Amino acid sequence: MKSKTFDVSLEGKYVIFLPESQVAPFIEKGHKRAEIIATSHKKQLTFHGALRKRNGAYQLMFSKQKQEDLNLLPGNIFQLQLLEDTTKYGVEMPEELEAVFESDPEAFSIFKSFTDGKKRSLIYYIKRIKNIQTRVDKALLISENIKMGITDLRELNKVHR
Repeated sequence: MKSKTFDVSLEGKYVIFLPESQVAPFIEKGHKRAEIIATSHKKQLTFHGALRKRNGAYQLMFSKQKQEDLNLLPGNIFQLQLLEDTTKYGVEMPEELEAVFESDPEAFSIFKSFTDGKKRSLIYYIKRIKNIQTRVDKALLISENIKMGITDLRELNKVHR
């Protein structure tokens, strides 16, 4: 499932309004999230996002980093396309975190009990780390903290003794 490519612009700092005609087929099939392809200035960015309805209009959050990646300024018109999100967690799981969970079923079992939003937050935290070894180290730390009963997102990436 995918939408046609359509024009959008930034409204305010981080919001894009989505045409209901493009979002409706996703919502009707029970999809609250989508994979999104944004294109501007011959640059393309693929990410996952929530299709939220606020004040009667569908909106998508579009971070400052994504704006910079596409060289966008408020009011610039660019193109979006929505695709069905086929990922398990609404975002791609980093290989490093997946490998840690494969080797630690206890931590993975606890991770699976978290809310979808908390799972995505942990995944995004690991994905933001550029260095592969640091990703592995942080994934191992999170795994150990989960097993110690720490579930607060602010505490999961800290060393606890």
